Amino acid sequence: MSAVVSRPVRLAIVNDYEVVVAGVVAMLDEYLDRVTVVELDAHTPELADVDVVFYDTFGRAHDDGVQLADLVRSRAAKIVVYTWNPRPDVADRAIALGARGCLSKSLSAEELVEAVEAVHAGVVVTSPEFNEGFGGGEWPGRAAGLTQREAEILALITQGFTNADIAESLFLSINSIKTHIRLAYQRIGVERRTQAVAWCLQNGFAPGPPNGIESSVYS
Repeated sequence: MSAVVSRPVRLAIVNDYEVVVAGVVAMLDEYLDRVTVVELDAHTPELADVDVVFYDTFGRAHDDGVQLADLVRSRAAKIVVYTWNPRPDVADRAIALGARGCLSKSLSAEELVEAVEAVHAGVVVTSPEFNEGFGGGEWPGRAAGLTQREAEILALITQGFTNADIAESLFLSINSIKTHIRLAYQRIGVERRTQAVAWCLQNGFAPGPPNGIESSVYS
């Protein structure tokens, strides 16, 4: 059941990749009467009229609780972790750090809007299931046929993470990581890690300004 609000909830998104933010904006375009999306750089001054902030985990090492905790402390808005394949213990940790929810990218636009409204109303919301696969929105490399999981692994490779680091961050086995990498390489037409990094840097995998993108308001 959606919460009743007197005006659209103002939602900000913290993510280094503009295409990811744009995907969420497009996904919620039909619900502007209920949710207004604002792009937000994590280091900009406090925006008093932002109600809820999505901390989008795409392309981030999983164990970055320090940044999440800092975001919770620095903003009056309610912080929600937005991810497409979390584990229950990840959600528990996010809530322990002060987040007001952990939402899966497998949620439909309607479900996402209802969750945002519930968080704004004071409810701690965690998606009942965390499923790997395609969720709403966009991600770097989608046009090349990369899945979200493959794209996220390539994003972490581009940032210099080893296969072991990525496996630990995403709670996957080394063999699973290697399989995703092999499939990703086939899709983008490369054979070596250096080639993959070069391709990624040319195709939107380089993060924008530190921890965010330029601020603008969608209305």
